[in-house]
Amino acid sequence: MLRCVRTTIRVDDELLREAKKLAAATGRTLAAVVEDALREALSRRPAERRGEPVRLRTFRGRGLLPGVDLDDSASLRDLMDRSP
Repeated sequence: MLRCVRTTIRVDDELLREAKKLAAATGRTLAAVVEDALREALSRRPAERRGEPVRLRTFRGRGLLPGVDLDDSASLRDLMDRSP
């Protein structure tokens, strides 16, 4: 069984208009058009190269800022958009 999830993405206005036109012209849903485009883009990517693991530097801090919920991507995005 195919599992689908709902998500929110930002898309350029003109690109969205074109995708909606294509969906209407082909009798498909906007979601189907976006899924097909994503599948096509992913199929063209080069083979994954495995290199040495990257070691990330970490710095001391006080943890997450108040109000940050890493499980809530929408509010996290809004918080990042407000940051200077």
